[in-house]
Amino acid sequence: MHVAATATLLLAVALNFANVVGRYFFNAPIEWAEEVMLFMQVGVVFLAAVAVSREGRHIRMDVAVNLLPALPRRLLEALAGVVEIAVAVAVTWLAIPLVKQLAEFDQRSQAAQLPLAIPQALVPLGFALIAIAVAVRLARK
Repeated sequence: MHVAATATLLLAVALNFANVVGRYFFNAPIEWAEEVMLFMQVGVVFLAAVAVSREGRHIRMDVAVNLLPALPRRLLEALAGVVEIAVAVAVTWLAIPLVKQLAEFDQRSQAAQLPLAIPQALVPLGFALIAIAVAVRLARK
């Protein structure tokens, strides 16, 4: 996921650079560039979130948990992982019908005319991958 997030971010930077060159040197901006870069940023966030969740490196308030002995600490960390999976599954479950609706209505973005179901699908896809990544992390412990 790190590689995919990095590649997406680099593509967004390249598109931004091409848009700047087109706008200021050729007076011909890429009209859809900002919209597509926004969608790419959403992709970067969800791809990186999967990697962060897989490694268990997200921001958390664990000062009190770290003061506990090993067994209670591991139990609380496992419980937190189970809650994380439950939330990710719930968001996935609730987002899928919305993405289906966007696809059925063929809603498109204004500038790029990109089907909105594509960038919106990053939400349930990202959360589903987060649930899987956390489950794998918990299974390895």
